[in-house]
Amino acid sequence: MTIAMDDNGRASGLVSPSQRIWIAGEELPLQRIYGNEREHSSRLLLTQPGQGTVREWTWGAAVEEARRIAAHLKAQNFPPGSRIVILSKNCAWWIMADFAIWMAGHVSVPIFPSLREVSLAAILNHCEPAACFLGLLEHPPEITGTPLEGLHRITFPGAAPSSGTIAWEEILGGQAPIEGSPVREPLETATIIYTSGTTGEPKGVMQTFQSLALMAKSMEPTLAGDGSLDRILSYLPLAHIAERAIVEINCLYLPLHIFFAESQQTFLHDLARARPTIFFTVPRLLVRFQQGVLEKAPEPKLRRLLRIPVVRALVRKRILKALALDSVRLAASGSAPLPVDLLQWYRGLGLNLVEGYGMTETGITHVPLPGRVRPGYVGHASPFADTRVAGDGEVQIKGPMNLAGYYRNPELTRASFTLDGYFRTGDRGEIDSDGRLRIVGRLKEEFKTSKGKYVIPAPIEQKLMASGLFESVCVLGAGIAAPFAAVVLIDGKRSLTGAQETRRLLEDELELAMRRVNHELERHEQLRFLVVDEEPWTVDNGLMTPTLKARRALIEARFFPFNSAEPAERAVLWREAK
Repeated sequence: MTIAMDDNGRASGLVSPSQRIWIAGEELPLQRIYGNEREHSSRLLLTQPGQGTVREWTWGAAVEEARRIAAHLKAQNFPPGSRIVILSKNCAWWIMADFAIWMAGHVSVPIFPSLREVSLAAILNHCEPAACFLGLLEHPPEITGTPLEGLHRITFPGAAPSSGTIAWEEILGGQAPIEGSPVREPLETATIIYTSGTTGEPKGVMQTFQSLALMAKSMEPTLAGDGSLDRILSYLPLAHIAERAIVEINCLYLPLHIFFAESQQTFLHDLARARPTIFFTVPRLLVRFQQGVLEKAPEPKLRRLLRIPVVRALVRKRILKALALDSVRLAASGSAPLPVDLLQWYRGLGLNLVEGYGMTETGITHVPLPGRVRPGYVGHASPFADTRVAGDGEVQIKGPMNLAGYYRNPELTRASFTLDGYFRTGDRGEIDSDGRLRIVGRLKEEFKTSKGKYVIPAPIEQKLMASGLFESVCVLGAGIAAPFAAVVLIDGKRSLTGAQETRRLLEDELELAMRRVNHELERHEQLRFLVVDEEPWTVDNGLMTPTLKARRALIEARFFPFNSAEPAERAVLWREAK
């Protein structure tokens, strides 16, 4: 299939699956907002902590605020379909701003709040927004002399004050709400999402109202409960497709009460307040939770306790209650591969933990169906995501949740699809006899050693992570004789690196873990050594994406000096903190 593109990178010409109407009417997002306003006006929707208080919004109250903000946006006479940025960490106003943007006839452009100013400026220059919602930010960006300066700016409550802005509360106090129920066409662009791993030219993924609705429909078999009000804590960036779909879009279709985390420092308190019934997380947080449990009950002791029938249930209950996960009926991990051993450890505690799969460009395409979970697999394809594995192992997806195009980049859009209309995910995968997908790794992360052998890093990284010693792992080795692993230790082990004696014992433990992993690998995959980075990889230092995935290119550059290193007595080397 040939895909023609218009100047903005939208598909045009021949009809592809993403251009057909698959869902319409009352099942589209805006219509669902109005439906919840009518039918569930008094049902709780949002809970926002901050500055020692906790505020709550029902559906009726939240949509009332969104209507007033929408009326304000309409009064600015922006051209229909103008891009409007949301630059804030997750909060109740983030959700209401998105609703308002849609009601006013515009396109929301969420931006990761941790983005550095150079990257922020690149995105703003690329999407040319008409306005910006400025919200709760740990490091507010400069306004003067930046692309933000010329925008119509609205500040959320609690945001850092700046000149030339109008406050959310000021609009609420002086603006009548928009009347009626203005709707949008299924194939209109609802949002432009800039990929979290963006380097160089910004990549803005256009998703339609139809594709957002179909994401919710795709997740419904796994997420739908008994009709009672579910609770979820929103703490991963709403600027990412996974949190956006699982939290915001699902609240339109399922009875879902959204709680927000105030800060990293208050996270555990916020989690305890929410006592979620649905918990979406990432592997890195699950590793930290596991570390906390094992510090109090070492693995051998915990294993013994769980083998005793009369105490097993009590031990499980106490652990999950201490983690504030005792009410969870479904926990889902995404963003990065989840080690199978870690998944099985949590399932052994009675937590219904599963993996799903999706991309910014494809939406949430794979979820495990109830009763058909297979550890290591991300589940079955949505009915709206025809999935195949190409000859080179690449997972390719065709369907109406695929992006409408990369904004203002028709060449990249065209190159991202096969001739018969499948999106090239860049992921290597396998599909089992039951139709479940397993993600093996990223094709572009695979590398060839100087001996001409290919190495797939992801499975090796997962095996190392299963040791419980590491917070982060990245296997490197392109163009050298054999691979090595750059690692960051978990907090409990990091404290042992000071004294020479404890460091030596720690090195013995790390070397043993590496040898155990090497025993499971082909000869050309076996690690020469580990390099322990004494500085953690974080979003702030640029080594992790906002969704807590390692930025491989930057880590490769960071550890390039070790490419020529040869371990002498020890198989553990150190990169000292600077």
